Amino acid sequence: MKKVNYHTHTALCLHADGMETDYAREALSARLDVLGFSDHAPFPDNRFDLRMQYEQLDPYLQRVAGLRSRLAGRLDILAGLEIEYCPDMLPYYRTLCEKRNLDYLILGQHYFTDSSGALVNTFRCPPGADSSLVLEYARSVQEGLETGFFPVLAHPDVIFVNDLGWDENCEKATDIILRCARETKTVLELNANGVRRGKKQFSDGVRYPYPHPLFWKRVAKSGLPVLINSDCHNPSFLWDDAMLECYWLARQWNLCLTDHFRRS
Repeated sequence: MKKVNYHTHTALCLHADGMETDYAREALSARLDVLGFSDHAPFPDNRFDLRMQYEQLDPYLQRVAGLRSRLAGRLDILAGLEIEYCPDMLPYYRTLCEKRNLDYLILGQHYFTDSSGALVNTFRCPPGADSSLVLEYARSVQEGLETGFFPVLAHPDVIFVNDLGWDENCEKATDIILRCARETKTVLELNANGVRRGKKQFSDGVRYPYPHPLFWKRVAKSGLPVLINSDCHNPSFLWDDAMLECYWLARQWNLCLTDHFRRS
């Protein structure tokens, strides 16, 4: 397998360090074969926080294209974005894929709309929320993947950063995500940034906020392809101990690893 990372952020997202050249330098030092940039995508109306502004999108893509040209033959550079699925943004996703020379979009569902129409921050579920919210998260992911715009699902189990327990709702939510990933030929990402957060005590045991072992053991049984990504927000995280831990976990859980996915 090639040594790859397709999930890379820059200082443009306002919660990362380093720019494109810094990550490319680190990738060369770590002898990566492929470095994919996937900074948090802006929306034309600049909805959501902690991401680049819309007017920064073209300069970002131009810098990545420049790196691709300069490092051809030494490092395969790809231009991507990590972005949320919003039902009203289908024309925008189509434009990104067809007219902005993007290699890929990663679905990172940091926000979703619940059944009441309220916007939920996946990392900060409302007080008093229970596991039924996991089902609503899964359904929003399903709706996004079914558009066909997202070949990779970032941190599919990120909802478990919240202490919602593991129960029948979580099993059903996992069924929804895995079935949809199979039907849409989506690659699931095992995300090293959850490992960097460290193990904590949750109601369902001591574990990383994500990856959640119960989710990934279900993935192993499904045989779906899994891509390990750093989700690095600092060049030093590009290939660090958290990445090595993810490869160890993948072996322990008997995951079916891949180093590629379909591109736009």
